[in-house]
Amino acid sequence: MDAVQKNLGFIVTTHLEFIYDSENFPEVNHKTLRTNLILAMGLDEHCEKPGVHENFWNQKDVWLITYGDSLLAEDEAPLKTLHTFLNEDLGSAVSGVHILPFCPYSSDDGFSVIDYTQINDGLGDWQHIVDIANDKDLMADLVINHCSSRSRWFDNFKQCKEPGLDYFIAVEPDIDTSQVVRPRTHPLLREVETLEGKKYVWCTFSHDQVDLNFANPDVLLEMVQIIKLYLDRGVKIFRLDAVAFLWKELGTPCINHPKTHEVVRLLRTLIEHHSPNAIIITETNLPNHENLSYFGNANEAHAVYNFSLPPLLVHALVTGTSQFLKAWQMTMPPAQFGTFYFNFIASHDGIGLRPAEGLLSDEDIEGLVNTMQSFGARISWRSSEGGRNKPYEINVTLFDALQGTAAHGPDKWQIDRFICAHVIMLGLEGIPGIYIHSFLGTQNYIEGVALTNQNRTINRYKWPYQDLKKALDNPHSHHSKVFNELKRLLAIRSQQSAFHPNATQFTLHLGDQLFGFWRQSVKRDQSIFCISNVTSEEISIPLSSINLISLDKWKDLISGEVYQDLRKELTLGPYQSVWLSNKIV
Repeated sequence: MDAVQKNLGFIVTTHLEFIYDSENFPEVNHKTLRTNLILAMGLDEHCEKPGVHENFWNQKDVWLITYGDSLLAEDEAPLKTLHTFLNEDLGSAVSGVHILPFCPYSSDDGFSVIDYTQINDGLGDWQHIVDIANDKDLMADLVINHCSSRSRWFDNFKQCKEPGLDYFIAVEPDIDTSQVVRPRTHPLLREVETLEGKKYVWCTFSHDQVDLNFANPDVLLEMVQIIKLYLDRGVKIFRLDAVAFLWKELGTPCINHPKTHEVVRLLRTLIEHHSPNAIIITETNLPNHENLSYFGNANEAHAVYNFSLPPLLVHALVTGTSQFLKAWQMTMPPAQFGTFYFNFIASHDGIGLRPAEGLLSDEDIEGLVNTMQSFGARISWRSSEGGRNKPYEINVTLFDALQGTAAHGPDKWQIDRFICAHVIMLGLEGIPGIYIHSFLGTQNYIEGVALTNQNRTINRYKWPYQDLKKALDNPHSHHSKVFNELKRLLAIRSQQSAFHPNATQFTLHLGDQLFGFWRQSVKRDQSIFCISNVTSEEISIPLSSINLISLDKWKDLISGEVYQDLRKELTLGPYQSVWLSNKIV
């Protein structure tokens, strides 16, 4: 590629010509749009493309996932309380924080944005965001697929004026939308009264969340201006919420459209020219192969959520077999340098089941759903082929999801099982994200579900900060036990080069009662064998079956036990894990 082809103007034009092709968008002036996009980012058309396949992360990277008001202190902005918790309670245990939508909103706990440029005054202000970004790598949501029906844009749409007149998708009510993939069961179209009469607008997720029309280049320009604002306020990581649904074309499923992928590539081009170490992560709660497609050829998302991990790991721990978890992991391609997996096992939503499709049978999913319901979980549903409803998501806190087994119900191994899940996640290739209610061992918020009539509230408790401090200071509380053990494990993990997000990983074959994998550092100076017992029984295997090199000295980084005689057996108690390392740090 010569120097002319490397400049930003050329690259952006290439993206735009694919998105707004001359056949369907004859009036789009690519040159004008290109110039406006580049100026909106504060860039020059001749700046050169940053390097590719660079890793701006390492084994010290761990992200906390939280709402801005998950912690509440009297007479204090919640974002300030969160900042205190990050610095004083977590400290170096996490390198970054994903603050879930912090803008004014009308529903869905933030994901129905009224104004992308403002901070919800119930949380704090922009200075609080800047202060947190000065101490931790900050991830922010770009709620890119839709906005609130109470936004200025939608008000203008109803008034038939700009900006907003063509920001939404209106179709005839009798149009055939049967091919459209739906994550919800409500009708796709919402009837709206406008100055020009009734219109029917596209609402993928709820009738308060109106889909934006990216076929209008002005919508793209608006989003780029918002990205620049966030960059200027210290945001380093952009989570593209529900991005798979972004581009609509009737007669198609309207999911994972080629132009959606091209929009992601365009946004990456603009963001990385502004901040070469910024990160794009796509939130695509879809079957595994569709999710992985957002890596592109290391030219789309820097990271994708490892959505199949939560249902498969929970299934393994409540059934006592790693069969399906192991089979899935063996099929996962290593992330190219410059990309990584974002590993998580709990989120603000719940345990998504679409990513388990094709990995667990319908019977296995039904069994998992039934077990979770017996543990107090709620189930959210989606429309599928033929108008049938299928389970879309299990709404439950991870701590209560792991309170027992499918065969025997709740038991005494809840904390051990819960820690085992995190030990597995922390060892896997990628960067881990830990939801605040997992860090704190929060239980199902049943009262909240009754108050809001929303299933997802079960995992969105707002802790009074003083109550939390008391719980964490009490060494006998499960909150304290979970919190301190996770911090200890993270401190160990951060020192191991074999836990670099892009270090080599291979699956071990140790039987279905164990789940194991091998990590090797990029420089090959450290190997770690990560082995976990996923059952409530004691399991023993010969150390020789793990292929430990006899010339090395092996130590379990978790317990501190040293293994010198490799002719002996490795014995793991219920839900016990080891990180066997040949490099003692």
